[in-house]
Amino acid sequence: MDSPWDELTLAFSRTSMFPFFDIAHYLVSLMALKRQPGAAAVAWKNPVSSWFTAMLHCFGGGILSCILLAEPPLRFLANHTNILLASSIWYIIFFCPYDLVSQGYSFLPVQLLAAGMKEVTRTWKIVGGITHANSYYKNGWLVMIVIGWARGAGGTIVTNFEQLIKGYWKPESEEEWLKMTYASKVTLLGSVIFTFQHTKHLAISKHNLMFLYTIFLVTTKITMMITETSTVTLAPFEDTLSRMLFGWQQQFSSFEKKSETKPSSNGTGSSASKPVADASDNVKKKHTKKTE
Repeated sequence: MDSPWDELTLAFSRTSMFPFFDIAHYLVSLMALKRQPGAAAVAWKNPVSSWFTAMLHCFGGGILSCILLAEPPLRFLANHTNILLASSIWYIIFFCPYDLVSQGYSFLPVQLLAAGMKEVTRTWKIVGGITHANSYYKNGWLVMIVIGWARGAGGTIVTNFEQLIKGYWKPESEEEWLKMTYASKVTLLGSVIFTFQHTKHLAISKHNLMFLYTIFLVTTKITMMITETSTVTLAPFEDTLSRMLFGWQQQFSSFEKKSETKPSSNGTGSSASKPVADASDNVKKKHTKKTE
C-alpha cells in the first residue's frame, strides 16, 4: 500500500494543465507582452502582427523544440483548443473595455497565483520535452537536456527572432545566449535532473521529483515577487561548481607562486650571511697582523 506522500505526489503528477494552468501561463506571458513599449499601439494598428507575436510568447518553447528536432515549427497550430484559448486571452487583454483585465491583474494576489501556476506548467514542459526527445533518440541524454531546456525556457529566444524579423531587434537583447537569466538557469538545472532520472541515473521516482522541483520553482518565484527582487541568486552554487570543475589551473598557479617565494627567501638569507662571514675573516686577518 502506498504511503500518503506517494499518493499525493502521484496525484499531483497526473494533474492536467488544461485549462486552468494553461490559462495562467497565457495570462502571464501576454501581460508581459502588453507591458512592452508600443505593444498596445501595435495591437490596435496591426492586430494580425500582435496576434502572431502573442502566439510566439505562448508557444515559443514548443516551436523551438520542434525546430531542434527537425519537426514542422507550425505544429502548435494543430492544437486548436489551446490556440483558441490563447487567442481569447490575447483578445480580452488588449481589447477589453476600460482595460479591466489589466486592472484586475494589477492586484498582487492575482499576480502571485498566476505566476505560481505558470511555474507548474514549466515542470510539465520540461518533462514533456525530455520524453519527446527520448522517442527520437533513445537514452540520448544530451539531446534530452537540450530539448527539455528549449521546451521550458526557449520562448525568449523565439521572441527575439520575431523582433529581428520586424526590425525591432537590438544586440543587447541576445543576452539570453551569453548571460542566461534565472529562469533559463533553473530550467536547465531541471532539465538535467529530470534527464538523469529518466535514464535511471538518479534514484528517485518521477512523480516525487516533479513535486519537489515544482515546489522549489513556485516558492522561489513567489519569494522574488514579494521581495521585489529580479532574481534569486545562484552565485554560491555556481562559484562552488566553478571551483570544482574549472579552478584547477588557479590552484596550481598559486602553488607555484608559493614555491617560488621560498627559494628567494633562502637566497636572501644566504646572501646576508656572506657579508657577515667576510667581516669575520677581516677581523681575523687584522688580529693576526697585530700579533705579528
